[in-house]
Amino acid sequence: MSVSQWPAGEGPREKLILRGPQALSDAELLAILLGTGSGGCNAVVLAGKLLQRFGSLHGIIAASSDELGREVGMGPAKCARLQASIELARRLALEALQRGAVITSPEHTRQFLSCHLATVGREIFCCLFLDSQHALIRCEDLFLGTLDGAAVYPREVVRRALELGCAAVIFAHNHPSGVAEPSQADRRITDRLQAALNLVDIRVLDHVIIGRGQQYSFAEAGLL
Repeated sequence: MSVSQWPAGEGPREKLILRGPQALSDAELLAILLGTGSGGCNAVVLAGKLLQRFGSLHGIIAASSDELGREVGMGPAKCARLQASIELARRLALEALQRGAVITSPEHTRQFLSCHLATVGREIFCCLFLDSQHALIRCEDLFLGTLDGAAVYPREVVRRALELGCAAVIFAHNHPSGVAEPSQADRRITDRLQAALNLVDIRVLDHVIIGRGQQYSFAEAGLL
């Protein structure tokens, strides 16, 4: 049955208008973004298939356009709508932090960084530069790499931190492979960065690795 044939007030759009977005399931919210179904299933069923295939909303966010397009019924227009909504969410999260929001916990950090890095197809090393109250001064992608890694230079990190006059930093990078566990190289560069920044009295609060549907916090693991 198509969504248009559902009882009055039960379609995703009507339910959102009448009851608010919080009344909708994940599949119903996704269905509104998709617009229509395809291949004999309505938009809600198609959304449910996406959730089942990718495991969660985060899994869908982390999926590439090629991966989304392999699902029957997911043409270029639907993929574009999903990716546009994801990019809007990422920009909204960054805009909120840039207004001076204080980063208060590793969980807060991971939520933002998941939006920022989860969908990138190559490794990126970024840094959140914070003031003495842990409010964001700047979020910058400092080093760009390939699918396998990015070269990180402590000297450049220290130089940029001093230019911005920050008091603390949070590092982050993504693992396009999807596995968030730190490699030995990740541990070594974190130690080198922390040692270099300690010389100029700048604290390293965390190093977060973003995988597919998972994150790893050096601070929570007791490695900082």
